[in-house]
Amino acid sequence: MRVGWEIKRLGEVCEVINGGTPKTGVDEYWDGRHLWITPAEMGKRQSPFVEDTERKITDFGLRNSSARMLPPYSVILSSRAPIGHLVINTDPMATNQGCKGLIPAKNLNYKFLYYYCVSIVDLLNSLGTGATFKELSGSKLKEVVIPLPPLPEQQRIVSLLDDAFAAIATAKTNAEKNLKNARAFFDSYLNSVFTQRGDGWVENKLVSLTTKIGSGATPRGGGESYKMEGTSLIRSLNVHDSGFRYAKLAFLDDGQADGLSNVIVQPGDVLLNITGASVARCCIVPDDVLPARVNQHVSIIRPIASKLDSDFLHYLLISKYYKDQLLQTGAEGGATRQAITKAQIQDFTVGYPEDRGEQQSIVSKLDALRAETQRLEAIYQKKLVALDALKKSILHQAFTGEL
Repeated sequence: MRVGWEIKRLGEVCEVINGGTPKTGVDEYWDGRHLWITPAEMGKRQSPFVEDTERKITDFGLRNSSARMLPPYSVILSSRAPIGHLVINTDPMATNQGCKGLIPAKNLNYKFLYYYCVSIVDLLNSLGTGATFKELSGSKLKEVVIPLPPLPEQQRIVSLLDDAFAAIATAKTNAEKNLKNARAFFDSYLNSVFTQRGDGWVENKLVSLTTKIGSGATPRGGGESYKMEGTSLIRSLNVHDSGFRYAKLAFLDDGQADGLSNVIVQPGDVLLNITGASVARCCIVPDDVLPARVNQHVSIIRPIASKLDSDFLHYLLISKYYKDQLLQTGAEGGATRQAITKAQIQDFTVGYPEDRGEQQSIVSKLDALRAETQRLEAIYQKKLVALDALKKSILHQAFTGEL
C-alpha cells in the first residue's frame, strides 16, 4: 500500500441504498418516467453505463414502494440472483430489492468505486447468505473495506484502467470474432458438401440404408434407479453434434440392461436425439462407453456398412441442410414438444455418393478440417481465458498500489 492511502469501510465513503418493487398488479405504478433496473437486466448489459431501462415506474409507484432514486453516477450492485452484476447509472435511477445502490462521497471517484467492486466480486459473493439463494445484506456490504488513495491518484488509476480495459475489450472482441469465424467456416464447408453434390450421388430413404432404427426406455424408478457402474445408458444430454459428452452418463445393472435388449448399442452406431429442446442433435457412439443402451429420447441409427459410412452419415445429419429438415420434422411431431418418430426417421431421405470410397474420402477431408477448426478454437478460447486473467491481475495491481 502506498504512502497517503487510507483503508476505509464502504459504509464510511458511500451511502448504501436498498431498492424496491411497486406492486406489479397496479397499472398506475408502471410505465412512468423513472428509470428502474433489476439484476436480470443488469446481466444483459455489455457496457457499465446505463442510460435507459426496460421498465419504468411512475411517481405514484415510487412513493408507494421502498424504491429510491439514485443520483447519476452511482454504482449499482446486484445483491442477489446473482451477487455481482455492476453498472453505473448516467441518469437518476431506481432499482428493485435485488440491488444495492452505492452513492460515493466527494472523496471517492465513482469509477474507482466501480472498478474496485469489480475486483472483489468473489469476496462479495462469499459474504452472501441464504438457503434458497444467496443475498448480500446492506450491513455486510457497508463493512467491506476499500483502499482509498487521494482523489488525483484515484483519477490516475481510473485512467489507466480505462485504457487497459479498452485494449482488453478490443482483443477479446477480436478473439471472439476469430472463434466465431473458425466455426462458421467449418459449418459452411460442411453444408456445401451436401448442397453442392458431385456426380455419382444418389438419394434413398434411411429405412433402405440401415439395419436398425429405434429408441429405448428409462428403467422403472428413473434416475434413482441408476447405478455407479455397469452398462451405459445413453441419454439426450450425452448426445451433441460436436461429439459424445461423458458428463452425467448413467449406468444400469444387468437386469435393467436385459430389459432393454432391443436397443443394444453397437460400435459405429449413429445416435440421434428425437425429443425435446435437443431434438436432432447427433453423434457417433464412442467405443469406450460400450456396452450401452439408449433411453426413449435417443434413437439408434445403424447404417448398412456396405452402403453408408457411419461417419459420413453423422456429418450429413449435422450439416445445416439436413439439420434444418430434421428440425422441421421435429416441429411437426407435436404441438407442445418437438419429437421425431421412428417412422419419420425411416422415411427421411438422404443424398450420398454410391461409392463408399468417396464417402470415406469426404469424411477424411472433413475430419482434417474439423481438427484444424478445433485447434484454432482452442487457441482462441485460451486467449479469452488469458484476457480475463489479465483483467484480474491489473485490478489487483491497481488496488494494491502497484499500478
